Amino acid sequence: MSKKIIVLLSIVEQGRGKKLIKELSGQNIKINFQTVGLGTAPTEMMDIFGFGTKDKDIIISLGAQRDVQNLISNFGEVFQSHSKYGGIMIVIDISAVSRVLNEILNFSNNQNAEKETVNMKNEHHNNLIVISVNEGFSADVMQVARKAGATGGTVIKCRLADIEQFAEFTNTKVDEERELLCILAPSKASGQIMEDVNREFGLTSQANGVIFALPTEKAFKI
Repeated sequence: MSKKIIVLLSIVEQGRGKKLIKELSGQNIKINFQTVGLGTAPTEMMDIFGFGTKDKDIIISLGAQRDVQNLISNFGEVFQSHSKYGGIMIVIDISAVSRVLNEILNFSNNQNAEKETVNMKNEHHNNLIVISVNEGFSADVMQVARKAGATGGTVIKCRLADIEQFAEFTNTKVDEERELLCILAPSKASGQIMEDVNREFGLTSQANGVIFALPTEKAFKI
């Protein structure tokens, strides 16, 4: 049986994160991390997609492949039709995970080994671009990203661990307080977005930007 682990990144209206975590837990997706962020989508885009406010709850969830597939099968229609969380859920394939966590997440699946494994199709039409910069640079980064084809993003406040080692590597002054900008973009536009952002806000710039992209299997409104 497949031991694949899937990441769910959910960006929802502020105050609705706990409700979503409860629903995810009821679907056997029990490892969830919550933080807060600020949406950068223009007002007109927020109106089109039904996003009520710019303040967001961000939920990062880890689940076994079968449990994530069951969640999508059971709740995809409801999420899209009612948009009761006012946001988006992105399904991301993970490349590595610890053996212990793998066994924990797949424990319920091991009890049903006689059932056929359901494989998720990985189409990779979109990428989740993640850009980490020093505090105060995310707005400027988003301007450059928009010119290259991005439509919006979400800023997450975070702190850099092992800052001394990072500063020694870059040979520049690095801020401990960081901003994490997450942008969902079509694969065909991702390369240009990353190239333009890296040129102005890369590792050797004042922003000390670190940029990478994760291929997303699915993305849908919830």
